[in-house]
Amino acid sequence: MSPRTFVTAINCMDGRVQLPIIEWMKHRYKAEYVDMITEPGPIKVLADNKPADVVASLKTRTGISVNKHGSSCIAVIGHGDCAGNPVGKDVQLQQLEKAKHTVQSWGFTASIIGLWVDEQWTVHHIF
Repeated sequence: MSPRTFVTAINCMDGRVQLPIIEWMKHRYKAEYVDMITEPGPIKVLADNKPADVVASLKTRTGISVNKHGSSCIAVIGHGDCAGNPVGKDVQLQQLEKAKHTVQSWGFTASIIGLWVDEQWTVHHIF
């Protein structure tokens, strides 16, 4: 039996973005499973690197995915019409870049990508 393959998504809790992200990541990375770590507006939290307890929780959950499941990729995700981070796409793309740096600072071996989900629920690979 081949080993199970995992990837990680730090995603908004908004149910509309779950399936598009799962399908995109499973296809792109040939992954069997997507560990979904959800938070309202996670790119704002990660870009601001606060509140500290929420950032620590995101880091702990990501660590479980990478260290226990062997996740090879961590996606940080923003999306249009986000109730937890109600700012425009341009601001969210800036936050996405800052969020990536926060996740990189955690020192996990998995690659880190940024994804944007538009209002039609199409996933765009930003970096």
